[in-house]
Formats: sequence, C-alpha cells, structure tokens
Amino acid sequence: MKIKKGDEIIVTIGKDRGKKGKIEKVFSKTNKVLVPGLNLFKRHRKGNSAGQQSEIITLTKPVKITNVALLCPNCHKQTRVRYVEEKGKKNRTCSKCKKVI
Repeated sequence: MKIKKGDEIIVTIGKDRGKKGKIEKVFSKTNKVLVPGLNLFKRHRKGNSAGQQSEIITLTKPVKITNVALLCPNCHKQTRVRYVEEKGKKNRTCSKCKKVI
C-alpha cells in the first residue's frame, strides 16, 4: 500500500469531498482507511429495561482508498506516491515536488 498510518489525506469523491484528515488505521485486506471526523454515520441504539436509555450514536466508518489522495507534507498538494531507490533503500517520494515523504 502506498498510503500509511499517520499520512494526511484529502477526500476526492463522495459526500465528504474536499475534507482533510490524518489516517488513524489502514485496513489492507479491504483496501480501506479510517479517518476520524470523515464518513460519519448515525446509529440508533435501543435502550434495555435495566435503565439504559435509547440514544443516537455517531460512528466513523472506513473510506475506500480509491476515494482519497495523499497530501504531500512538503508542498501541501494532492499527489501520487512514487518509489525511488537510493543506496539500497526504497523511499516514498512526492510525484510533484520530488521530495521524500
């Protein structure tokens, strides 16, 4: 995966288009990322007879990786990730400013 935990992203498609956030968790098997404050849904929880009240909970659901793009920490632009080998090490680089991410 080209996107990792802690990267700053911007949403390109969907109801949260244009919003930015940091990745909290990456689900590599389903190709999704969890970003707090994005892709929020409401869930109604029914109370039981033991005194717990009914309530509406706001949940953050994962977003597909294809719907987000990486923001370069150097040039602060939406970019793709390139891999460049230097001294036997594989580094992620910004395709716009050519600096290591």
